[in-house]
Amino acid sequence: MKREATCVLVVDDQEDARASLAEILGMEGYAVATAADGQEALDYLRNNPPPSVILLDLMMPRMNGWEFRRRQLADPALAQAPVVIVSGADLTEQNQSMLQAASYFVKPIRIDELLDAVAAHCPVEVRL
Repeated sequence: MKREATCVLVVDDQEDARASLAEILGMEGYAVATAADGQEALDYLRNNPPPSVILLDLMMPRMNGWEFRRRQLADPALAQAPVVIVSGADLTEQNQSMLQAASYFVKPIRIDELLDAVAAHCPVEVRL
């Protein structure tokens, strides 16, 4: 039986990266939604059940990952979804602490490590 809720929300401004991650996650059985920037991600969160995990790029136009994360954490209705940072930005410990993310991956990423991080937040029973 399929579950309606999205397991993973992929937020990345690079269409190829977003589509590739969505395809890989879909092949692993995850329900995936995508957003091209932080504003689209906030709109998604406000209009859908919360995903089990958000994969978030930091460097995006319109609304970057930093601003998305600030707004997400400020809204109790949106703050519960854990975030895994997937970015080309190499973060200092202080920046990692400010983002309060569950995990951090610097691009290019190892897919097996990312899948392990996603699996930690999306149990098997919520996969397609």
